[in-house]
Amino acid sequence: MPPGAHRAPACTLVIFGAHGDLTKRLLMPALYNLVGNGLLDDGFRVIGVDRVDSTTAQWRDGLAAMMQSFTHDPNAEFHPASINARQWDWLAQRLDYVQADFSNVEALQQLGTKLPGNAIFYLAIPSRFFATVVETLGQAGVVAQKEGVFRRVVIEKPFGSDLASAKELNRRVLSVLDESQVFRIDHFLGKETVQNILAMRFGNLIFEPLWRNEYVDHVEITAAETIGVEQRGAFYEPTGALRDMVPNHLFQLFAMVAMEPPNTFDAESVRNAKEQLFEAVTPIDPADAVRGQYATGTVDGRPMVGYRESPGVAPHSNTETYVALKLHVDNWRWAGVPFYLRTGKALGGRRTEVVVQFRKPPMLMFRETETEELPPNRIILNIQPAQGLTVELGAKKPGPEMDLTDVQARFRYEDVFAKSPNVGYETLLYDCLMGDETLFQRADNIEAAWKAVDPVLQAWAKDTAGPELYEAGTSGPGGADDLLRRDGRAWYPLDRA
Repeated sequence: MPPGAHRAPACTLVIFGAHGDLTKRLLMPALYNLVGNGLLDDGFRVIGVDRVDSTTAQWRDGLAAMMQSFTHDPNAEFHPASINARQWDWLAQRLDYVQADFSNVEALQQLGTKLPGNAIFYLAIPSRFFATVVETLGQAGVVAQKEGVFRRVVIEKPFGSDLASAKELNRRVLSVLDESQVFRIDHFLGKETVQNILAMRFGNLIFEPLWRNEYVDHVEITAAETIGVEQRGAFYEPTGALRDMVPNHLFQLFAMVAMEPPNTFDAESVRNAKEQLFEAVTPIDPADAVRGQYATGTVDGRPMVGYRESPGVAPHSNTETYVALKLHVDNWRWAGVPFYLRTGKALGGRRTEVVVQFRKPPMLMFRETETEELPPNRIILNIQPAQGLTVELGAKKPGPEMDLTDVQARFRYEDVFAKSPNVGYETLLYDCLMGDETLFQRADNIEAAWKAVDPVLQAWAKDTAGPELYEAGTSGPGGADDLLRRDGRAWYPLDRA
């Protein structure tokens, strides 16, 4: 067991969507890793629920085969050298399968008879079913809590598709459950490097005094992918890059970087700090938003068809696969500092990172030297694929002249900590079992994020021009470069070494 960690209480995890990709590719590997760390109680068990006609043995066998397949799939998020038989057997013996319709009250009442104690209901299902399943759980009477017994519900993203739908989903969910029972999950927050942002900011005195508008010129938050939509066109068409990434993933990174220091790391203090930040965000002006869509090109040396030629995509689709936004935060710490957010598919580099660029120092004392321009200092929070922290400084080149150049100081997780297979859900599942809501979104956090982007969604819905096309394998549409260029700035390059 990891130092300081406690074994979670006995609980039954009920997974709706037992045959889905999320269950097979992420939840089961995460549970397997929790077993290996000794964090699950002997009374832990899993009930998979789905409409698929299957037996418990068939479900277990399918999961076992999938786990073995990860050992020779280098592209899988979970890629261990081998599967520990004892570890997997411990989990497999606790797997049960129930065929049921999610909206059938009688079926869920029957399911309730298998839940004598603590239970967590994980909605690994399409978002259109979230409210219905929660309401059915309420009608079946299986989410009512008793003294010493908890009942919790985990809801995946996307939580709504705009401000109105997010409010309505919150209303329906909270008509059945108390806020303390609802765990709105964002798997980005399960990444060690995302959580390290808080540790880095608030655990090191050298950073926090500089973390304000007196010293910071601007902040860039990037989540760039080299893959296209592949076979997910039918899902992506009604969603698009903004809904898929911005109010959840990018806003969570934004919160970690920009929120005020919470008094403690308990759930309500952290979520209150996020809410204060989100409320200070000025609703985004559509003029400060750029959308793009990738066309045919070459990524990593391989040809890629354009988005409109992908399976499940309309031939004249106006769905954006790229979005860039400028945020303004109207508070004492960040007034006047723009935050630039960008995310997209089929780009020339795969990076998730935060770049904090500082103001340039005065040039006066260097005017009579060989230094033509002082390079700005940057702190780069590397989330993926590199994991760690990079600091860019100006240093004198060797020689008799005073000439400065950029140098980098780097910290990489892999250089310091032992690497272990991890899919990012381990911490989140464990926290849910322990009742720790720190890394989960509260209803007001969700609605505040949607409120910020809602003007953009409304403007795009009326705009018949559609997104700007960009060639696959490039850094995105030219409009995104113009967004920063008009402020006298430029994006930190995606295609750097």
